[in-house]
Amino acid sequence: MWVVGDRRYTSHAFHEHVWSLSARPAIPPQHHEAPVACPDWIYNNRNVAERLWARLKEWRAVATRYEKTASSFMGILCLAVALDWLKT
Repeated sequence: MWVVGDRRYTSHAFHEHVWSLSARPAIPPQHHEAPVACPDWIYNNRNVAERLWARLKEWRAVATRYEKTASSFMGILCLAVALDWLKT
């Protein structure tokens, strides 16, 4: 399993946390750091997830998190994803 992130998640503590979860970080290094072995296709396809979150944040309830409990927020999130899937 891969964890994809931007350059702001390049801290060693975050990398160690990802490795402790039995996953591999696919995070590009900062400009002053050495390159990391990461398949280009994994990092380049991260825009699919980023565009999905951008579309979900158009929902006011998702962007502001009006729901008080995690289960009701998950319900709104599932509804937004399902309607987004039907629209595409």
